[in-house]
This record gives sequence, C-alpha cells and structure tokens, in this order.
Amino acid sequence: MNKYRALFLSHGGGPMPLLGDEGHQEMVHCLEQIAAKIDKARAIVVVSAHWEETSANVTASAMPDLYYDYYGFPAESYNIDYACKGHPELAAKIQSALQSAGIQSQLDLERGLDHGVFVPLKIMYPQADIPCIQLSLFNSLDPTAHIALGKALRDVLTDDVLLIGSGFSFHNMRAFFQPDTAQTKALNHDFEQWLLDTCANKAMSETEREQTLIDWQSAPGARFCHPREEHLLPLHVCYGFTQSACRESVELNIFNKKASMYLW
Repeated sequence: MNKYRALFLSHGGGPMPLLGDEGHQEMVHCLEQIAAKIDKARAIVVVSAHWEETSANVTASAMPDLYYDYYGFPAESYNIDYACKGHPELAAKIQSALQSAGIQSQLDLERGLDHGVFVPLKIMYPQADIPCIQLSLFNSLDPTAHIALGKALRDVLTDDVLLIGSGFSFHNMRAFFQPDTAQTKALNHDFEQWLLDTCANKAMSETEREQTLIDWQSAPGARFCHPREEHLLPLHVCYGFTQSACRESVELNIFNKKASMYLW
C-alpha cells in the first residue's frame, strides 16, 4: 500500500459505469486497481465537476443524501445507494481555512453528493465506510482561482485525508456520440499527451507547470476536448494542493475516447 495525497480521476458518463456499460469497463477496472493499492483514507474530500458556485461551498451534513444529477437513464439509475457519512467537523475546518486564505466559502447542509462523487466512490469503496465531503468549483471557471483553492487546502487536509478531483480529461459530449475521424482522434490524443507531459514531467519547474496549467487553452486540442472546462478544473485543484509532478499516471479508454488519471 502507498500513501497518496491526491487523485484526479475521469469519472465517465453519468451512472453508466455502474450499469455495466462496456465502454466504461476499463475505467471501472482502473479505479478498482487504484483503490486496492493506496492507503485507505480517514476521510475523502471530492471536488466534482458537477457543482459550481460563486464561492467554494462545502457539504456539511453528517449523513449526505445523493443528488441524481442526470437525465434519461434507466430507472435503476435513480435507486443507486451510497450511504457514506459526512464529516461536519472537517467541513468546518475546510471552510475556515478557505476563509483565512481570502477565499469566500460557505457550508451547505442541504446539497447531496452528485454523481461525480458517488459513482467513482461506489466503484472504489463499495462499502461506503469512509466519510466524504464535497467541495464546489467556482462558477467563474478561472484556472488560477482553482489552483489557489488547492493551495488553501494544504494546511487543513492531513496525510490521512484523500483529495479527489473528479472530472474527465476529455469532455466533449457531442464528440462522444459522433464517429471518430483522423482529425478528432488526433485532437484527443494530442491534448492527452500535453496533459500527461504537464502533470508528469519532473524536469519542469513548479512555476512553469502552474503557468502551463493556467494557460491550458493553448494546448493542442484544448477546446475540442473541453468546450467548457469544468471537467478539467478539478485537476487544477489537485495540482494546487500538491504543487508537484504526479507520482503516477494512468492512460485508458473511456467510451471510446482516450482519457487519463493522475496520482500525487
């Protein structure tokens, strides 16, 4: 087992990974392997691509509900259960630390955990025996602000708390349902190579790595892979938290698109 501080994962399409979808089997296997090799955390904080607010909001319920924030899936998709506990004490510490760092933050006692949280966690930790908190993105979608958000978490998240950035390294919904061409494959692969180089290159200085992530729109294929960047920004939070090259990376295919995950 190994001590890891942060994980950026690509969480797939809605509840499909939990429904036996063939295009998500590699992703499911990958998350199971990651969970098997890392130390079990005392608590998990998840930054999900599916929650945006003007401030950095933190779930603070002791027993959070689930928020089925998807549409048009089979009935069983709305009966998925993941009865993990929350962690109000840690939530309050996070909110206080963010406020101290000059980041507006609020506790949220009502919002449930969305599918960016419960889908990957149900795969990784099916017993739901680790308390979980969700942290929102900023609706400004400013990469600098999300790196700063990660930096503000450094002092409050101890070594036994795992930070998960739950997004998707490729998130062009239209492209998922259109035939691939040589051009679209190249754009997907070129962006993935850029992301891998940026996150894993140990020769890159942290000043350079941070600026490269801030300027992500300049990467090859950037706006094809992310017409809107909310599924990439959880990675920026993980990077701000760790401020280092990743320790491990995983390349895989999800729903016929090249994707990746990163461990710090």
